[in-house]
Amino acid sequence: MPTYVGFLRAINLGARRKFPAGAVRASAEGAGFADVETYLNTGNVRVGTRMRSLPRVEAALEAAFEADRGFEVPTIVYGSAELTELAEYAATLDADFGATERHMVYLLRYPVAPEMGAELEALSNDRVRIVAGPRSMHALWPVAVAGDPDPLSSAAGRRLGLTTTRNVRVVTEVARRWG
Repeated sequence: MPTYVGFLRAINLGARRKFPAGAVRASAEGAGFADVETYLNTGNVRVGTRMRSLPRVEAALEAAFEADRGFEVPTIVYGSAELTELAEYAATLDADFGATERHMVYLLRYPVAPEMGAELEALSNDRVRIVAGPRSMHALWPVAVAGDPDPLSSAAGRRLGLTTTRNVRVVTEVARRWG
């Protein structure tokens, strides 16, 4: 049975969008997913299903989560092999660019067009490096300071469509566990 990893967006951020890991598991299991497991309380869930289409898995999870919570829970789904490739790509960036204090991975529902990837990479400056990846964008700060501006939160970054962000350590650990 194929395994998928869902990254939930905008949960557990305030009093109105609570969705604890146990409730995420129960909701996915209630929707018929098997081998459900969560990692941390930030919206990382592994599911098994006979479905073979990422959009179908996303739609089924989103419907189950909205029915459970009463609010939309956008979910970006990766296959286990694609997630492993993403983590390996992120590791090459860390090796190529040297020590970074912060590496954020922007997980995307759809791949980035090469032109848009180049446009967003051009937002790089002496404080942050932006790199387009396969169905991801990466922001690497050699020196991280609280309140550093996020170039991908700009109007240009919003053109990426649905995204959710994880620290590279979380992506790497999720891939190690479930990839």
